Amino acid sequence: MSFTPPPYPYERLGGLARLAGAHDGGAVDLSIGTPGDPPPEVALEALAAAGGARGYPPSAGTADLRHAAAEWLARRFALGAPPEALAACVGTKEFVASVAGYLHLRSPERDTVLYPAISYPTYAMGATLAGLRAVAVPLERGRLDLTAIEERDAERALVLWANSPANPTGALEELGAVTAWGRARGVLVASDECYADFTWEGPARTILEHGSQGVLALHSISKRSNLAGLRAGFYAGDPEVVAYLRALRQHAGLMVAGPVQAAVAAAYGDETHVEAQRARYRARLVRLAAALEVAGVEAPMPAGSFYLWARAEGLDGWALAERLARGGGAIVSPGELYGPDGVAYVRIAVVASDEAIERVARRLEGDRK
Repeated sequence: MSFTPPPYPYERLGGLARLAGAHDGGAVDLSIGTPGDPPPEVALEALAAAGGARGYPPSAGTADLRHAAAEWLARRFALGAPPEALAACVGTKEFVASVAGYLHLRSPERDTVLYPAISYPTYAMGATLAGLRAVAVPLERGRLDLTAIEERDAERALVLWANSPANPTGALEELGAVTAWGRARGVLVASDECYADFTWEGPARTILEHGSQGVLALHSISKRSNLAGLRAGFYAGDPEVVAYLRALRQHAGLMVAGPVQAAVAAAYGDETHVEAQRARYRARLVRLAAALEVAGVEAPMPAGSFYLWARAEGLDGWALAERLARGGGAIVSPGELYGPDGVAYVRIAVVASDEAIERVARRLEGDRK
């Protein structure tokens, strides 16, 4: 039987967009986590000035990119990661969607991808695209409930995905416990840490703090630097796994464009723009959470990320999304898009401008009154 791709999740929001668009001033799209703020000038200048468009760029990343990423890991997490233990990827979504199939070539006796029950849909889709089993791991207070993984699934597991700070919940994972679980069973743990710069409870953290054996950490400039359109990130961790993926991905022709690699190196070399973005997101989260509380919607501050994971008594996620579209002119994502366990929630991305967030907040507060 042939495979028919399911509808892309955000293509299902057309009805909500029409409701929100009825407001004077129009809809405010808070459904997709695409950055709306300006990217750093230092990266744009590097992109414009870069050569390298004529020849093929190195698949693993230029020396400048890998050194900049390694130095960023040292600054952000106070750990050493040699440039040879990391490599570039063509946007981290591409990596998430493809890595299970590549790992299966290495370990054909394992056919299962474990992923958080409430999560970014591409973890499960990556398994499907590779013809593998996708098994959801229940969450306990937003973290992977490792005790709920059945032994037969653990024995077949190729990779366990962790996501911290998590999309959509904003929870922080117990990365040490996840690492120990994977090492005890010979299961690679892939930690998606693309929101690490937007950690609100305590310092930013990475799975690499627990050593590199049997783990990969995945990072991106899409969120930290508002450069999602450049499609670039990197992965780091277990030297043997990184070397294997570097070689295989080179055969597959996966290369970040040369000028983009120059921009990535510049972006990872600058922290000023990230601190400014942190302040923007935190202020928007606080403002919108307060307005939602006035409107009778429970939306606690996340431990990390730029999402509010919200719910309202007596409403499922689609009904709450409709209410927020009607009352606030906001397009948000029903939690069911992130797995059946998210059915009671909506995800709200504070990626719109300060003025747009304020417009939604005032509509919600006025609607309640």
